Amino acid sequence: MFETTLLLAAGPSLDLIFIGLIVLVAYFFLIRPQAKKARLQQDFIEALDKGDQIVTAGGIHGKITKVDETTVTILVDTKTYLTIEKSTISVEMSHAKISKETASAK
Repeated sequence: MFETTLLLAAGPSLDLIFIGLIVLVAYFFLIRPQAKKARLQQDFIEALDKGDQIVTAGGIHGKITKVDETTVTILVDTKTYLTIEKSTISVEMSHAKISKETASAK
């Protein structure tokens, strides 16, 4: 009987500790990595320059020929140019393509 009373008395404080731990875990495993990924994407988009090889989120490969404030013009084939939004350029695909090219060059 005494043990049951002791556990019930500690219940509300343990609940607060568990809620705090859940919030902490959610921050470190969900919120923080997503914010870091968004920051990397923004830095990548700001660093785009003429001559860079890119891949769009839709899978279009091209070379940047002109950079504007919110758009870029890419060369996708001989004399075939597309103007796209900077936000559609995928940092993951571009880094994967660069990694493959440097690996094959070695």
